[in-house]
Amino acid sequence: MADDALIEPALRAGSTEHLVHVRPPALVLCLSSVAAAQVQVRQKEGLVHGFLALRRLQGEAVADGDLIQTAHGDRVTSRLVFHFKDGSIHDDNAVFSQSGHFRLLSDHLIQKGPAFEHPMEMMVNGTTGEVTVRYMEDGKEKTATERLQLPLDVANGLVLTLLKNIRPEIPETKVGFVVATPKPRLVKLVIKPQGEEVFSTGNAHRKAAHYVVKVDIGGLPGLFAELLGKQPPDTHVWILEGEAPAFVKSEGPLAPVGPIWRIELVSPAWTRHRLPVHERKISSGSDKIHHVACCMAHRADSFDHPSITFDLRYTRDATDHAECFGHLS
Repeated sequence: MADDALIEPALRAGSTEHLVHVRPPALVLCLSSVAAAQVQVRQKEGLVHGFLALRRLQGEAVADGDLIQTAHGDRVTSRLVFHFKDGSIHDDNAVFSQSGHFRLLSDHLIQKGPAFEHPMEMMVNGTTGEVTVRYMEDGKEKTATERLQLPLDVANGLVLTLLKNIRPEIPETKVGFVVATPKPRLVKLVIKPQGEEVFSTGNAHRKAAHYVVKVDIGGLPGLFAELLGKQPPDTHVWILEGEAPAFVKSEGPLAPVGPIWRIELVSPAWTRHRLPVHERKISSGSDKIHHVACCMAHRADSFDHPSITFDLRYTRDATDHAECFGHLS
C-alpha cells in the first residue's frame, strides 16, 4: 500500500493503537515509544493470516477483520483491517524491522466512514520522523505535516507485537502517542500487567496475561479536556502465555472519542451446498449398489475437490428412485 494512497472503503481494531482526528484544533493519537530503550525481540514475527471479529461489548458483531503479515528477512509488513457493516473501514499498515529490537520503518493508518465521528488518515515515517495527517474541515480536505525527532522505539502499528514480547513480570512499560493538534506532540502510554486469567478452547484450559493500557496525558490536560472532554478510556489486552505468545482479545476504543469495542479471534464457518449430481430410477437392491458405484465414479470423474462428499438418498413413491447429492463439507 502506498503511504500516500487513500484506501477505498473496505482492525488496528480494538487494538491498543488509538488514532483519531477531530476538527481543528485536531487531535490524532498514534502509538509511539518514548521509553528509554527499544523493546527486545523475544519472539520473531512471521507469516500470519488471522481472522478477527469486532464486536460491541454486548456481543453484537459490527465488523469483520483480518490480520495479514508477511516477513522477508528481518523486515515485516503487518496489516490489520476491519470492514464494518456500515461500509466504514479501519486499516493500519505497519512496516518494521526485528533485528535484535523492534524498530518501526513506516505506518499508514486510515479510519473513515460513519463508524468514526472524526475520520482521518495518518502516515508516519519512522526513519525520517515525518508525520502527515489528512483530515476534513468545513467539507474540505486539509493536510498537516511535521517532522519530529522520533526515538528508535517509536511503535505506531506495533503495540500488539510489543505486548507479545514484554515480559509479564515487568511492572510497568511506557510507550507513547504522537498527538497532532494538527501539529504532532509526544505523550505517553503506560502498560501494566494485571495478572493471569484462564480461558478455554474446547476442553482445553489455557492462561492469558492481562494488560491494561492507560493514556498518560502528562502536561497536556487542557488540550485533552478541550478536545475529548474527559480522560481517554483504558484499553485491555489479553495475550496467550507460553513458548509462542499470541493475541487472544482486546477491549478498548479505536479512537479516544469512540465506543468501547471488543476484538476476538474467530474460526471459519462453512456453508453447505446441496449439489444434485446424479439421479436414476432403481428397482432392486443390486441397482442401488450399482448406483452408489456410479455416483462415486461420477465424483472422481467430475469433481476434484477434497471438500466435496456425497450422500445417497432414496425416495419411495409410485416408482422407486435414488438421488445422489454432493455437498461441501
